[in-house]
Amino acid sequence: MSPILVRPVREQLEHDRVIRLLQAKYKRKFEVAINPGSEQTAPVGGPPPWYPDLVLQSTEKSRKLLGVVEVETAESINHLEAMSQWAAFSRLRVAFHLYVPLGYVDSARRLCADLQIPAAEVWAYHAVGDQMRFTLVQKAPQPADGKRAAAPVAAKAAPTRSGAARARAATTPAREGRRSSALTPARRPAAAGKSKVAPRRAAAKSARKTASSRSSRTPKRR
Repeated sequence: MSPILVRPVREQLEHDRVIRLLQAKYKRKFEVAINPGSEQTAPVGGPPPWYPDLVLQSTEKSRKLLGVVEVETAESINHLEAMSQWAAFSRLRVAFHLYVPLGYVDSARRLCADLQIPAAEVWAYHAVGDQMRFTLVQKAPQPADGKRAAAPVAAKAAPTRSGAARARAATTPAREGRRSSALTPARRPAAAGKSKVAPRRAAAKSARKTASSRSSRTPKRR
């Protein structure tokens, strides 16, 4: 329980019920310690130490702190509570999960934004009959370490080619293309002209031979 807050009995019972339900939920991945009501059995941070509602630790022998969970009720969602507890939990450099009643999601988001409190996850909870339902309403994006590390390498590799070399590479293909296009049309008509002239010359030569042979055969008149 917050040292600056005294909840109504009904809200406190609901608060502690949510804590025990979340303990069963998080036990699948973590070693979970809880501080329901006025109990102070699992401290974190300090000095002085803090007692969040749930403390998430590694299942290994080291019991490394991996996250903290804070459950709020309608009475505890206010500027003073957020500044004294939420801000302190967010500075622990572990995941901070915040659970609030369904109708107070916008208020919790606004407080986190105003006080610059980075919550890894914000959940809404509400009772449906005898069951308690939990809904994830906000999740902080995970940093992509691999992409950040690869970006500087690609940026450094690009400028290895000088500006003059790039200019020559850009102009050389264009010049070669213009030369080839200029030479090709000039050669083709010449080849075509030769192919047409040769048969004409052969035909004229054959005609002259025929004419001379006929003239030699015709007898001369006296």
